[in-house]
Amino acid sequence: MRNENKPVRLRPVLTLLFLLAAFNGYTQAVLSPKELKSLPIEDLINVEITLVSRSPEKLSEAASAIQVITNEDIRRSGATNVAEALRLAPNLQVAQLSASVWIISARGFNNVFANKLLVMIDGRTVYTPLYGGVLWEQQNVLLEDVERIEVVSGPGGTLWGANAVNGIINIVTKNTSATQGLYASVAAGTSVKDNAALRYGGKIGSKANFKIYGQHFDRDKTELSNGTKNQDAWRLTQAGFRTDWRPSAKDAFTLQGDYYDGTRKTPVANSPLNGQNILSRWTRTFTENSELALQVYFDRYYRKDAQTASYDKMNTVDADFQHRFGLGKKQSFVWGAGYRYVKDDAFFSNTAGAGIVPRFKRLDLFTAFVQDEFQLTNNLRLAAGTKFLHNEYTGWEWQPSVRMAWVKSRSTLWAAASRAVRTPSRFDVDYYLPMTLQPPNVPSVAGGPNFVSEKLYAYELGYRIQPNLLSSFSVATFYNEYRDVYSVEAKPGTLTYQIQNGSSAKSWGAELSGNYQVHKNWRLRGGYTFFAKEIGPKPGHNFNPEYLGNDVRNQALLQSILNLPKHFQFDVTARYLDGLAKTFATADVPAYWTFDARLAYAYKGFELAVVGQNLAKENHAEFGTINLPRSVYAKISARF
Repeated sequence: MRNENKPVRLRPVLTLLFLLAAFNGYTQAVLSPKELKSLPIEDLINVEITLVSRSPEKLSEAASAIQVITNEDIRRSGATNVAEALRLAPNLQVAQLSASVWIISARGFNNVFANKLLVMIDGRTVYTPLYGGVLWEQQNVLLEDVERIEVVSGPGGTLWGANAVNGIINIVTKNTSATQGLYASVAAGTSVKDNAALRYGGKIGSKANFKIYGQHFDRDKTELSNGTKNQDAWRLTQAGFRTDWRPSAKDAFTLQGDYYDGTRKTPVANSPLNGQNILSRWTRTFTENSELALQVYFDRYYRKDAQTASYDKMNTVDADFQHRFGLGKKQSFVWGAGYRYVKDDAFFSNTAGAGIVPRFKRLDLFTAFVQDEFQLTNNLRLAAGTKFLHNEYTGWEWQPSVRMAWVKSRSTLWAAASRAVRTPSRFDVDYYLPMTLQPPNVPSVAGGPNFVSEKLYAYELGYRIQPNLLSSFSVATFYNEYRDVYSVEAKPGTLTYQIQNGSSAKSWGAELSGNYQVHKNWRLRGGYTFFAKEIGPKPGHNFNPEYLGNDVRNQALLQSILNLPKHFQFDVTARYLDGLAKTFATADVPAYWTFDARLAYAYKGFELAVVGQNLAKENHAEFGTINLPRSVYAKISARF
């Protein structure tokens, strides 16, 4: 059971922060003005982001709890896939469930079907309407080509729509002008049995660039709690391309696509998965404050469970348009509209027990949004807007928000109030589980034909500061009220259970993060998150809330990035998470801390690295009964 009364061991962290603060003045004094200007903190705090307002803005001035993971952060961490890279965001809870399955959430409700986090790759939405979550084993981005990952904790439904309830992640890959030449890497080790990537970028005339790439990996099995090997090995092969074309100073076109194919091992046989996507985007820039953008993409995936012969095939076509323009010198207006077509074929065999009825379903989603931002004074700005959407299950929904930011010198004080919704998934409405002792087609668990969207009312307050050229810090606090939350309850007078909106919840917490340049060759980044919630049945309902997520109360992250003499690098990423209490659906998980370490030699495009992962203990569990073993791998990469 989780020991929530056990104090978090923060004394070493506080001591370190005190020493760093005392060292700050000395470090700044001994560095020359040229060296101070070359430090990365200024670049980190002023990096342009688009996730908060759908418009380019400085991270330092964003009225939201946002973290940015850079390409350098990812490379120096030794992460081998997107899910591992997301561990670098202290405002996310990341738990590995098996060799190929991760559950990731922000601000609570973390479970196998985590469904309140919207994830995009270059603007392409990757959550599945089957259950409203993300199939992380299918999101195999080439990490070398990731420019940054923007992570917002808190609602973003006003601009991005359904399921952006507790957070949004946008993985932004590099323009092909930054991926010219040849990149190749190979890696091998214990858990990462083999990993290879190859990418080539070039020019098409004087106004276009392109890249093509391929990558493959094999990951070994995890362990069961009794020490035996789990049958969950995972392998995937992926290839893709991207082209960026600028025919004029005003117009920019992007065309990109990916294909992947792989298997997940089960005790019976290998379970296949594959998919394809293609995305095109046109942007026309009129002035610095005026721009049109049109994006269209197609996405298809197929996955099968070899143990039950069940499968899911899903095709998605999505079109999104937005227009941003200024109204005078102190007002910026952005509006847009979109349409998404989804065709789903969810087949559950009779041996599977559970099923989706009807098997085939078309899901149409229409959206429109508007947001107006006012510069009230030289230091104070206000943004207000709303998103309207129409979905197959509940019809029209609306998601308004108001955000204010007071920006002065190197600090920003911001506040926000928002309403967001999680629209029903197929599991909410179309799921059924037949009773084995009843005639055929009599369900013991049925979907909720009257299931409505879950609703969030969120209130946030935050502060971000860059006290000097060596450091930047931020804190975000929040209070959330959830209404009409998922429940499974018996219908009166029957043994049949039905999915309903019989729960409500409240949550609150604080998120701290920062970057600190200890020395010109040593940078620290990390953060701490506190989270608490109360959840229970609504009046007149009877439901055990243990199903609705198992969340850590305290978690902390510290990443050290150190350049050594003679072109060597030594990096450590440490994390601590509270334990998870045993529930009806999950096992007890003790609190744990662990760390990854990377030692590398990097010189003129060549890099040799040795990475150890989960080094603190021989193995540990993060969610459920699967143990993640200590592992090590070596990687050679070259850039020409």
